[in-house]
Amino acid sequence: MNELRDDGIETPHPDRFDPDGPTYGDCMAAHRAAVANGQQGYIDPYTGLFVMTAAHLANRPCCENRCRHCPWLALD
Repeated sequence: MNELRDDGIETPHPDRFDPDGPTYGDCMAAHRAAVANGQQGYIDPYTGLFVMTAAHLANRPCCENRCRHCPWLALD
């Protein structure tokens, strides 16, 4: 099994979600709010899609679907 990244709950890997992208700040605010409220995910404010939080994903084995907030070390 893979190990969790040290910052895996707070920060997505840049290969999964570009920190310089125009939607990053708003999506990360939604992610932080969802984690703080114990929710499994949040609605992406730009696409309307449901996105699972890193905290929720950390309670499951890696599915290797390259989730936006994947907290696991191995990316490939």
